[in-house]
Amino acid sequence: MYNSKIIGLGKYLPENVVTNDDLSKMMDTNDEWIQERTGIKERRWIPEDSNDTSAVMGAKAAKIAIERSGLTKDDIDFIVFATLSPDYYFPGCGVQIQDLLGLQNVGALDVRNQCSGFIYAISVADQFIKTGMYKNVLVIGAEYHSNGLDKTTRGRGVTVIFGDGAGACVLSREEDTTKGILSTHLHSEGKYADKLIVASPSIKHWVPEIIESNEEDISYYPYMDGTFVFKHAVVRFSEVIMEGLMKNNLTKEDIDMLIPHQANLRIAQFIQKKFKLRDDQIFNNIMKYGNTTAASVIIALTEAWEEGKIKSGQHVVLAAFGSGFTWGSVIIKW
Repeated sequence: MYNSKIIGLGKYLPENVVTNDDLSKMMDTNDEWIQERTGIKERRWIPEDSNDTSAVMGAKAAKIAIERSGLTKDDIDFIVFATLSPDYYFPGCGVQIQDLLGLQNVGALDVRNQCSGFIYAISVADQFIKTGMYKNVLVIGAEYHSNGLDKTTRGRGVTVIFGDGAGACVLSREEDTTKGILSTHLHSEGKYADKLIVASPSIKHWVPEIIESNEEDISYYPYMDGTFVFKHAVVRFSEVIMEGLMKNNLTKEDIDMLIPHQANLRIAQFIQKKFKLRDDQIFNNIMKYGNTTAASVIIALTEAWEEGKIKSGQHVVLAAFGSGFTWGSVIIKW
């Protein structure tokens, strides 16, 4: 048996910064209203004249991660790509990454677990390595939200939250099983799928309906029951973090760095208070980037590492909750 360890990290954010004041020109909102409810000050949105997509951003982040790992692209054995905003309905972005990076016909798997996408993706990659099937796996989370949001007052409750971006890591074999990813924990509760959803387009509402309908009949924008999601998120976050700690005979006091999914700063602050973590034991960057869904954990992990806030020997906890509902955690000995 092996463990897997992260040996390279990378991120990519579009240069276009959209502030809360910018949004106030599109819809009935303001900086105070947005910050009070979400903690977000600004986010990155791909500009209309850009060639960036989820796959292209993922490739840019992946190149950085591979370079920092000390490997070459030819050392990558497999790709796991997490997103809810693929370039196409099908095929998925994983195969595009294989082509964009010029990887030698390696397998590519797409993960569709929304805000928990990166947690699920890294868990899958971890298992491939632990069983000995692959040695080096590229894991990517990327999202292109901005082109699918309702940028009117009607959609402000959702639109102000989301941003675009990508992050990537290289997982590699670690023979010392006291290091690297110690365990992963995944859960779902599908009965609440309609609380955070894009109901159309779908097989039920496909091309003929799109052509014939208007926006009053079928909405193609995200819907979220914010209060309901918040109440469940704080419970599931706590449960799955504790599950991971207990699995490894650890306690809350053993957490050196918690990287939560950047869904809402108020959720992260609630968890921080419940676990009695100092400010230097939790990393948040939602203020700058908004919620980048499957990309949020890996972008935050990369940024925390770049800033020297994660060091060898520390216990790092990743956790996420989102649409599905799905949630999960990863316990790492860095």
